[in-house]
Amino acid sequence: MNASPHKPVMLAEMLAALAPRDGASYVDGTFGAGGYSRAILDSADCSVCAVDRDDDVVADGREMERAYRGRFTLLCGRFGDMLSLLRHHGIEQVDGVVLDLGVSSMQLDQPQRGFSFRFDGPLDMRMSRSGTSAADVVNGFEERALAEIIRDLGEERFARRVARAIVEARSLAPITRTEQLADIVRRAVPRAKDGLDPATRTFMALRLHVNDELGEIGRGLQAAEEMLVAGGRLVVITFHSLEDRVVKRFMQSRSRSTHGVSRHAPQPGDMPLPSFKLTHRRALAPGEAEIRSNPRARSARLRTAERTENPAWPPQPERIAA
Repeated sequence: MNASPHKPVMLAEMLAALAPRDGASYVDGTFGAGGYSRAILDSADCSVCAVDRDDDVVADGREMERAYRGRFTLLCGRFGDMLSLLRHHGIEQVDGVVLDLGVSSMQLDQPQRGFSFRFDGPLDMRMSRSGTSAADVVNGFEERALAEIIRDLGEERFARRVARAIVEARSLAPITRTEQLADIVRRAVPRAKDGLDPATRTFMALRLHVNDELGEIGRGLQAAEEMLVAGGRLVVITFHSLEDRVVKRFMQSRSRSTHGVSRHAPQPGDMPLPSFKLTHRRALAPGEAEIRSNPRARSARLRTAERTENPAWPPQPERIAA
């Protein structure tokens, strides 16, 4: 079997949190290069059903199905749809769900995918290669809508300035390349003292928007809540504050019977019973050794919750804004 083209982040911490055991079944909702799925399968005589929307991972998935015959299955689709995907496959409940959020190293390192400004490539950013691309957004959205995306999803202070620069540039010629867009943003945004490339936040915002990543997280968390058996573990690894905020609020809200003491809030007796209990009060971070060997792990945070016997909460929109 081919080696994974990237290092799975916080692998030991993920296994400790999930605690795979013989005879159990698990979901790897973000298969990628298969590092987590492989580690779970090697740690116990269990089964793993993996999900991924990227067609590029199918060959690796089929190879793993042959290597772990009868114990591993790859399903093509979004992890936000894993409830219906797994039920269609005859799986109603599982003992654990792992979600490794964000874009994979493989996708970042392929110029033709258009995720990164480190290489010049087509301005695409679609994880599934279908639907609206980043180029469609940049060239078709009104200035105000662009500014809102860049501000809300990229947390960019100069969002209006960036949107204005994009609109001015596209009036001369369509923006179709990553390098083209990065240069436009760099001219509009002052370079930060911390050395962060000025294009970073705009590229992140477009990627999150194109793939509806925050909406996908909310749907995936609710699907996991429905599928997990009592005592089952939900393990989520995030890579930036917006992702982590959605996960943190979900786990905190589901692990207590009231959201606060505001007189406008529902009273404790009106709230569903907790569907999760937190196994760690705070997110875990990677160790210094891992950060030195894999700089992309620096921003990773791992959160874990254990399913209770109480029913899943009715579907609720997850808040994103602070």
